[in-house]
Amino acid sequence: MRPLTHEETKTFFEKLAQYIGKNITHLIDRPDDPHCFRLQKDRVYYVSEKIMKLATTVARQSLMSLGVCFGKFTKTGKFRLHITSLDYIAQYARYKIWVKPNGEMPFLYGNNIVKAHVGRITDDTPQHQGVVIYSMNDTPLGFGVTARSTVELRRLEPTAIVAFHQADVGEYLRDEDTLF
Repeated sequence: MRPLTHEETKTFFEKLAQYIGKNITHLIDRPDDPHCFRLQKDRVYYVSEKIMKLATTVARQSLMSLGVCFGKFTKTGKFRLHITSLDYIAQYARYKIWVKPNGEMPFLYGNNIVKAHVGRITDDTPQHQGVVIYSMNDTPLGFGVTARSTVELRRLEPTAIVAFHQADVGEYLRDEDTLF
């Protein structure tokens, strides 16, 4: 378990900023308990500083995970967010899409969101921006990237793709052997 290097921090924060913007500071500078990001076996963990200090007594090879896994670095150096970070990203998300009940299951099976399934969307959402996907009763289902802006969305046919699927809570069932 080690701190992120400058390049890793830059890559990680750029990816996180797509979804929560400047609210990254709220994750780190928490008044109740300061937290930090640490790297263990190409995975970035969000962990309390108090628990991180206690974990220094455990050997690096013996430590499986610590805190909440936000994602992992690929072999090419890119960062991929995991669904385990959804609870934290959903709290501070700038742009959101609410999906109708008939669109929840297709999204949870890994499909993109089409216009017919959109219940609401945050105003002025730009194209290719990270969004958190919610059910109509405000339960976070996953996250994705918008295919079109809110302005373009009004003129689309019902079968047009609105958001590309990135991760959803159904991944625990589909990919449970490869997630950890």
